[in-house]
Amino acid sequence: MAEKISREEVRHVAQLARLELAEAEEVRMTVQMNQILEYMDKLNELDTRDIPPTTHAIQLQNVFRDDSAGPSIDRELALDNAPQSDGTSFIVPKII
Repeated sequence: MAEKISREEVRHVAQLARLELAEAEEVRMTVQMNQILEYMDKLNELDTRDIPPTTHAIQLQNVFRDDSAGPSIDRELALDNAPQSDGTSFIVPKII
C-alpha cells in the first residue's frame, strides 16, 4: 500500500491543530488517515454522473406549521400572574 500521507504530514497537521501526539499516536494516525484516503479512492471510482448533488442522505421536509395570525391573550390576563408589573409590562430585575 502506497502511503497517501506521511508521518511528517501528520505531525505538521497536528502542530497546526495545536495537538501534541506521542510517537505511537503519530504512527496510528498515519495508518488511519491512509486507510481513510484509500477508501476515498474507492468511492471516487463510482460513476456519479446521473446522481444529483444533495446536502443530506435523505430528503428532509420542513416540519413547521404554517404561520397564521390568531387571537392574542388579553394584557390584563397575561399580567395577572406576574410577580411584578406596572399595569402594561412585566417588571424584571436588571441584569447589567
